[in-house]
Order: sequence, then structure tokens, then C-alpha cells
Amino acid sequence: MLHFERWKIIAIISTIFVGFLFALPNFVSKETLASWPDFLPKRQMPLGLDLQGGAHLLLALDEKELRKDWLNNISGDARKTLREGKIGFSAIGIQGDGVQVRLVKPEDTDKAIAELKKTVVHPIGNAILGTSRNDSELERGTEPGVILIKPTDYGLQERLGHAAAASIETINRRVNALGTAESTVVQQGRDRILVQYPGLSDTKQLKELIGKTAKLTFHDVHPTISVEEAKRTRPPAGYRVYDASEDDRAFQSGYVLLENPVVQGDDLVDAQPAFDHRTNAPIITFRFNQSGARKFGDFTKTHVNKPFAILLDDKVISAPIINEAILGGSGQISGNFSVETANNLAIQLRSGALPTKLTIAEERTVGPSLGADSIEAGKLAGLIGLGATILLTIYAYGTFGVYAVLGLFVHGILVLALMSMIGTTLTLPGIAGFVLTIAMAVDANVLIYERMREELRGGRTPIAAIENGFQRAFVTIIDSQLTTLAAAVIMFWLGSGPIRGFAVTLTLGILTSVFAAVTVTRLLVALWLKNAKAGKGRSIAVPI
Repeated sequence: MLHFERWKIIAIISTIFVGFLFALPNFVSKETLASWPDFLPKRQMPLGLDLQGGAHLLLALDEKELRKDWLNNISGDARKTLREGKIGFSAIGIQGDGVQVRLVKPEDTDKAIAELKKTVVHPIGNAILGTSRNDSELERGTEPGVILIKPTDYGLQERLGHAAAASIETINRRVNALGTAESTVVQQGRDRILVQYPGLSDTKQLKELIGKTAKLTFHDVHPTISVEEAKRTRPPAGYRVYDASEDDRAFQSGYVLLENPVVQGDDLVDAQPAFDHRTNAPIITFRFNQSGARKFGDFTKTHVNKPFAILLDDKVISAPIINEAILGGSGQISGNFSVETANNLAIQLRSGALPTKLTIAEERTVGPSLGADSIEAGKLAGLIGLGATILLTIYAYGTFGVYAVLGLFVHGILVLALMSMIGTTLTLPGIAGFVLTIAMAVDANVLIYERMREELRGGRTPIAAIENGFQRAFVTIIDSQLTTLAAAVIMFWLGSGPIRGFAVTLTLGILTSVFAAVTVTRLLVALWLKNAKAGKGRSIAVPI
């Protein structure tokens, strides 16, 4: 293990040099980096919220709105099921915390319950594990011919879980579209979502971006009935009065639209801010998937010279006239947009709609002064720990202790380089993980050197003692590091936020500590041994 071929030495030195180049930007200012040549690495390790400050939002899912949407869906499914089963009903509507179905013929109750169970009652959980439940239940009403459909607590919990997961995914896409990958979006409790955005001094833009559901739909406009007429009497069957958006309200108060949308935002695959080539006004270009393009093309083909409405969150933002059939599946939305509002709306449309409304439960900003204090405290703790480690290592192992310290510096440089390369955010837990890996790197050298001492006490020659020290301690080092690595992987898999930051730093530190302790230190010892053997008239003594 002490023989190194030339190519191996070159590979080790090259790895250390490349690591030094990628770690170096973290020790200079951004102004200095800007003056560097383009071929040099310039990526600095991003700092987390606890180190550089930023915005902190705690969002709450609107449970009432989620339940209301669910009951509306149940009503629609029940109406469709009874119609397909040719079972007459006089009314279906939301009553209290459930849906009430009133049949025309009370004798059809059993048949209606059997049909409704197939479509409005769904099992949740795992039947094999004995956790299977129904998301809703059917009951007979106190009056003949009345059926009650009530969501269960298990069903609501399941809906909340899915809504939270979908909201986190959507918020992540929206927040990261601002130009960062260091944001934290995690679930807290049953119905809360924590959003942390480092480096943002004001939460206004963040709230505007993630607070809207951004549900985009395209509707047919009633050709003859005006809003005033519809409000005086009532809209025709299947139609509804929709309010205009604030920007469009100066031109028209509302529209009478077909309630069932022609195309929904789910069929949207892309939305980008742009400028109208004729007026230079900000617009939004959009593109549908294959299904949406077909539906949109069929609709525009049969509605040339007629208006259609574009709705965002059930408010009309534009109602243009269809000049010709739009068959390519793409188009543009114009309105009184500014450059900023067009960009934010495009982000919201691209990221998809939030499943329910989010309200702000807690809002605050973390100042950069707190982050600076944390950095200084972390630096001080790291320097004290590093200094004590260096002194104790050199005191205990002499020259070989110096080699261990050099390997320790290589370990630190490589950790910083890897974190900079992959864009890992440095947080206070991450600093703790980094300090822990320093101790682990020294521990690996301790195992090697103590094994050498045992071999020397057993009567081995210095060369054999060094060889066996590295060879036999290597297995122990790998075993200990693998167990720690397994714990780090589980923390990253199941944890979130700061826990993941700690796990990432710990994982990178494990990999580099093995390289530094086993490979770099072994190379330094091999070079020392080579020089010692080359010295004339000198006997080799292991300096530990």
C-alpha cells in the first residue's frame, strides 16, 4: 500500500488542485470574482437563511375551502351517477357538512345508495395493513327518499395531506423561478407550510408570488345576454356571471360565461412573459399540450369573430375576439400588465394552480446582522476546535501528526469545493456537520497511527508496521464511516430543511475524510519513507 505509481501521484495532486480552485471563490469577495478570467471557477457556496438573513413565511391551508371544493365535487359526481343510472332526483345540494340528495321516488333509495357507493365513496389507506378506511359515508335521511353523503375525518386528513404535498411542489416551482435554489419549503404539522427564502429583505414579492392560486380557464361568452340582464333575472342554465379583474373593470363590470370551461389550465405546458410586436405592451404567451390544443382549436374554429374569456382565479382578465381559428395550440394573453406582473403571472401559470387558498399565519424577516453574528460565532468555534485538534495531533504523533494535519486541510478544501460545485446551501447545522467531519477525519488517522504503534510493539519492522497500519486500519475506518453514512442518508431522506443541510455536509465530509486520511496521508508517509530510505547511514525510525 506504500507504493504509488507516478500516475496515481499526479491524479491525487490534480484532485487537490482542482478542489483548491473550486473552494477559492469562497474566500474572496464578489467584486474580486468579477475580475477573474472566465475559465476559473466563480461559484460561491450559498448561505442559508440563518446565516445571511431573508424572508420567513408560515402558510396555512384553507381547510374550509378544501372541504367546500370536495363537497362540490361530490355533488357533481352524485348528479352524474344518478343521471346515468336513470334515477330521478329533485335536488342535490350542500347541507351543513355534507351533501343531501333528495330522490323523486323514495322506493329508489336502495338502488341510489348502491350506485352512489361506486362513485362517491372511495377507500383510502392500506387494506393489507388494516388501515383501510372510506373517505366518505352514506346515510339515510330522516325523511323518505333523502340520502346524506358525509366526508369522514380520514378522508379530510387524506385530502389535506395531498393538498399540502401539491402546494409544496407548486410553491417550490414558483419560488425557485425567482432565481434561487436555496429556498426551503417544508410541511409543518397538519395544515401548515413553512417557506424560507434567503437573501430577500422584503416578503411582499414572495407573498404575491405564492399567495395566488393562479387557476387559468378559458370560457365561452354568452352571445346575447348582458351582465345587467342576467343579474336582473337569472343567468341561463349552465351559465354564470363572472366578475372582471381589477385591471379590466374599467371597461366592463363582468361577463356571462359558460360555467364549464372549454380548456383548463391543467392543459397548459408553458407560459412566458413577452412583448406585443405591434404595441410593445407586456403580454403573456402560452402553449397547450396535445389535448388542450385540440380542444382549443375545435372551439376557435367554430367561434370565429366571437369573444371568449380568459379567467384567472374565476376573474376575467381578458375577453378577446377570435379573429381566426387557432390550431397551433398556442396564443397570447394581453391586458393592462406591467413587466413585473406579466413575469409573476407567467411563473404562476407555469407552476400550476395551488389546490386551495393559502393564508399567512406568520410572517417575518431575519436580518443579515443575525446571520453575520452566527457566521462569526461559527468561525470562532471552528478556529478554536481546529487549533486544538492541530496541537493535540502534532503533540501525540510528531511528524506523522503534521501529515495528518495536512490531510485535514485537504479534507476541508475538498468539502468546500464539493459544496460549491453542487450548490449546497451552508447553514448553521451544516457548519456543525462540517466540524464533526473534521473530528472524523482525525479519528481515521488516530486509528491508523495507533495500529502502527501496536505493530511496532509486536516486533514488526518500521516498514511493515506502516504497511500494516494502513492496511488493517482501513477496514475499520470503512466500517465506521459506512454506519455514519447510512445515518446521514436516512436523515437526508426523511428530514427536511436544516436536517438535510446537516446530512449533506456530513455525507460529503465522510467521502473526503476517507480520501484525506487514507490516500493523502498515506502518500505523504510514503514520500517520507522513500526519503528516509535514501538517506545514507540512517536507520529508519517511525516518528510516532
